[in-house]
Amino acid sequence: MEDTYRRDRTHDDMRAFDGSRDRGNQHALVFFVIALTSFVAWSESAHAQGGTFTAQMPSVVDFNIPSQPLGNAVNAFADATGWQVSVPTDLAAGKVSPGVIGSHEALDALSRLLAGTGLTYRVTDVNAVTLVPGSSSDVAPAVVAAGAAATAGAVAAVDGSEEATQTAQKPIKVPEILVKDVRQRVTQELDNLPPEYAGGDVARGGRVGILGNKDIMDTPFTQMNYTSKIIQDQQARFLADVLKNDPSVQLGQPSATGFTNFAIRGFRQGDNDTLFNGLAIAPTFNGTMMTESIERVEVLRGPNAVLNGAAPFGSIGGMVNLVAKRAGEEALTQLTAQYMSDTQFGVHGDIGRRFGKHKEFGVRINGVYRNGDLPIDHSSRQSALATMGLDYRGDIVRLSADFGYQEQEIDGARRQFLVAPGLTALPEPPNTRTNANQPWELSHSRALYGTLRGEVDVTKYLTAFADFGITNDRRQSIISNRQISDSFGTLAATNTPFATAIENQIITFNAGLRGTFDTGPIHHQAVAAYTLFSRDNQNRQPSFTLPASNIYNPVLVPGPPASLPPSYGSMQKLSENDLYSAMLGDTLSILDERVQLTGGVRFQQIKTTNFNQATGAVASEYDESAPTPMVGLVVKPWQHVSLYGNYIEGLQQGPTAPATATNAGEVFAPFVSKGYEIGAKVDFGRIATTLAVFQITQPNAFVNPTTNVFGVDGEQRNRGVEFMVFGEVMEGLRVVGGTTYIDAELTKTQGGVNQGNKAAVTPFQLTAYGEWDMPFHKALTLTTRVAHGSSQYVNLANTQQVPEWTQWDLGARYWFKGLIGKPITIRAFLENVLNNNAWYGSFFAGQIFVRDPRTFLLSATFDF
Repeated sequence: MEDTYRRDRTHDDMRAFDGSRDRGNQHALVFFVIALTSFVAWSESAHAQGGTFTAQMPSVVDFNIPSQPLGNAVNAFADATGWQVSVPTDLAAGKVSPGVIGSHEALDALSRLLAGTGLTYRVTDVNAVTLVPGSSSDVAPAVVAAGAAATAGAVAAVDGSEEATQTAQKPIKVPEILVKDVRQRVTQELDNLPPEYAGGDVARGGRVGILGNKDIMDTPFTQMNYTSKIIQDQQARFLADVLKNDPSVQLGQPSATGFTNFAIRGFRQGDNDTLFNGLAIAPTFNGTMMTESIERVEVLRGPNAVLNGAAPFGSIGGMVNLVAKRAGEEALTQLTAQYMSDTQFGVHGDIGRRFGKHKEFGVRINGVYRNGDLPIDHSSRQSALATMGLDYRGDIVRLSADFGYQEQEIDGARRQFLVAPGLTALPEPPNTRTNANQPWELSHSRALYGTLRGEVDVTKYLTAFADFGITNDRRQSIISNRQISDSFGTLAATNTPFATAIENQIITFNAGLRGTFDTGPIHHQAVAAYTLFSRDNQNRQPSFTLPASNIYNPVLVPGPPASLPPSYGSMQKLSENDLYSAMLGDTLSILDERVQLTGGVRFQQIKTTNFNQATGAVASEYDESAPTPMVGLVVKPWQHVSLYGNYIEGLQQGPTAPATATNAGEVFAPFVSKGYEIGAKVDFGRIATTLAVFQITQPNAFVNPTTNVFGVDGEQRNRGVEFMVFGEVMEGLRVVGGTTYIDAELTKTQGGVNQGNKAAVTPFQLTAYGEWDMPFHKALTLTTRVAHGSSQYVNLANTQQVPEWTQWDLGARYWFKGLIGKPITIRAFLENVLNNNAWYGSFFAGQIFVRDPRTFLLSATFDF
């Protein structure tokens, strides 16, 4: 039996059971347990001995410990309380305590000292604790330890013998069995998820590509790591719903379309470039990713070819990695009933268990089903998800496996609009519920995906790892993108809508070594890896004709024959993509990691073959290679401040000339993009801020309007400033938000056409999400989110522009104990409260869309 007492102070603001119990309620529970057991001790002693027994309550101490290095803060705590605190030197190195001021019980004060450090404590004896790495699933040890100690005193008091009296006066040993070495290795990535930051909505670290999991203060990049708490509290159903919180992300389509298209720092994220457990297999090519099985959504900004390999289809501005849920220390059984307007109902089950003598085996299962009408005219959606996550954490071996099945069907999906090139005055947007697409348009997608990952500690300082991933997703659809031809909202007749059958299969593999060593005063964290990515794509796209219509009064016509959507058996191979790369990297640090220099290079080879779909013959192919370097520097002039800078290149597959160009089918060499960034990060203990200034240049490809020849003859340069803030402003008040300003300029164009014009990027975005626990009733929390975007150009000629927009969302949640004594949490969220119907600009030039209407979300989560 293992009795390990820990407390993760990154959760000190979380409620009981569902992860958001406030600290005040924890203190009340501590006081209640101690008072009750001490009363029992007093009454039994008085009864047995005929006298009185004075219960010793935990003493309250006046603390005046300011923010300082953790080691110094712990020494000050020990001096003030007389407690013995053991802490390994490597755990305290580089960490800063926020300090503690005022009158507190000793364990509460220690918890405050550890807030935001990623550490918690384990009670080892009376007035003795040991600091250990934190875990998102730890229980509050103060409650357990205090209750155990007081109960032991009560038992001793019942026995009136002299021996019992002496025993009661002796130190009480808390039973404890440790699993050999509880400290996590620097080279470890599996079972080493960075802890949540104060407030719990974001984590204080995430995966930095092949470098592994890093604290935000130790990386020369900017990153936001959204947790399952914010996903659940906002009732996010799909990946795009989570990315609405990030001001560096611009959505290219509304969530109701059923597809995920977005840009980071003004550059498109490729459909196949979203990572799942660090591998490019997330099922986002033919649809979007459901979020109920996701523990973290990690948004890494900037080019990242060295970190993640060449981006097959884009991702110059950043990369998104999705981390699967894992079984926690405590058994979990949760059932959530869901409702979304108009008549969409659903259910989500989440079960987690750990097995084995030391809980080394874990199982996490998630299942979701939703179906019903959307708040958009003649549009409905059906979604299903089933996932299983398995893991094993041994002394030197760690393994994990994730398997997922996802299916979605959307009928009457409202799509984005194309804008005629000659149109300069955009019409007013229609009602947010109006749908100009046909009721019989549909998109049915299905995805199977999975990963197998493993790590072996070859030595204490060297770890070998290997990851394997595979996905197969397919889609049948009939969709149309209508073009607005005049300021009256006319939709021109067209024969471009198409029926599609498409299948996408990916196999990827990654293996390497991570190690640490010293050369004199320099500490090294080195990595060497090899990556393989292979993708086959098949499709078929016959077209059909639609009559003229209008965005305000859509013309609905009978649907095509049921035989129109092509079958999967009729598809022809479209392309094959193979990417191979080898990477070497090293982080050198000195002065107790206060100066860190990271350097690396990836040697990459991209092989692409395109096929003639009519004959099956090879239409074009190339086999190109290129090295991509990076260098990054972190300097910590103070423990809570990181100054950083980086230069890093991005590499992506070269484009193919479209069918409408004179040189249709021509394949171009890989793009090499260059990124520069400097910034500062400040961790105040419970609030963290980041400020970044960046520049990214990307070669640009387009069709020459005069010659109709497609070529890589241009360049787009995005310069910008980002500011982010997250954490707990004060007890019970949490915030996540920021702003981004991007100056996206076409610096090189063919023949000078559109030279100096702005790209189709929203220059300024702001997002702010806040949570406030009601002072008069801590179980009630109000939430709100505000998003704002400035006006932006729609086309590269800069003759079309959409106005600025603002959207306000409002929510609340409330938890209470049900009849069986387990918590029930009610969540309500109202998106687009004011039903704002302003046009939303896309990063796809020449496209705009109507934002989703006012939408009400309601859920009830039951714990069993």
